[in-house]
Amino acid sequence: MVYSAPLNDITVPEGFAHHARYITLVRHGRTQYNAEHRLQGQIDIPLDAAGRWQIHQTAQELKRLYVEPSNSKQLVVASPLIRAQETAHAFADDLGLEIHTDERVKERGFGELEGMPVAQMKERWPEDYYSWRNFGDGELSHGAEPKSEVGKRGAEAVNEWAHSVDSDTELFVFSHGAWINQTLQTLMGWSEHHSDYVDVVSVRNAFWARMMLFDMTDGSERYRLVEYAHGPVAAYTQDWDNPQL
Repeated sequence: MVYSAPLNDITVPEGFAHHARYITLVRHGRTQYNAEHRLQGQIDIPLDAAGRWQIHQTAQELKRLYVEPSNSKQLVVASPLIRAQETAHAFADDLGLEIHTDERVKERGFGELEGMPVAQMKERWPEDYYSWRNFGDGELSHGAEPKSEVGKRGAEAVNEWAHSVDSDTELFVFSHGAWINQTLQTLMGWSEHHSDYVDVVSVRNAFWARMMLFDMTDGSERYRLVEYAHGPVAAYTQDWDNPQL
């Protein structure tokens, strides 16, 4: 079942009286395409050595901050793409947690631009490139998935999984940069006012955003942003993208 009530002011339906209190959206670690500044989209490639190091730091920090101090349980959901699966396993395996795969958590599709270096897009289609870089829609001319569709499917997935558990369970979703950006802005209701999705910057590789699903006095629910673009301590003490491995 897809839970698709209004996304910024949710009325709790019968049978869904309980929900996860906290939802953490985690971006995958670095890949070779990230390092080469390519448009990755839904191409399925693994993490590189730096990405594997990043997800180890992130997994340990997520457990330290949100698992070890609490008595909560954890529900883990991930994109089917291998870079997100690897990132989810770094967190879930030591905790003995099952990883639930959801197609709606996949990265935004970029059509014929997938795998292309950003510099090549700029050279071949400068008008579309500058439109895309300035939050226009130049990428749509090349088959990219509209941001609103990414946000819609992402928000539906988060809502459904958040309402599949009680408040003693925290939801962790392992996904992708554009997906997190567009899903979060949809859940917060910001996209209703700014359809360009420019209100927040993209999170770095293996960084996360954290929200609270809050019960309002009128019986509705609302997402509240607790943390955004948060990374582990290692990200602030050394070169996160080029660690000394």
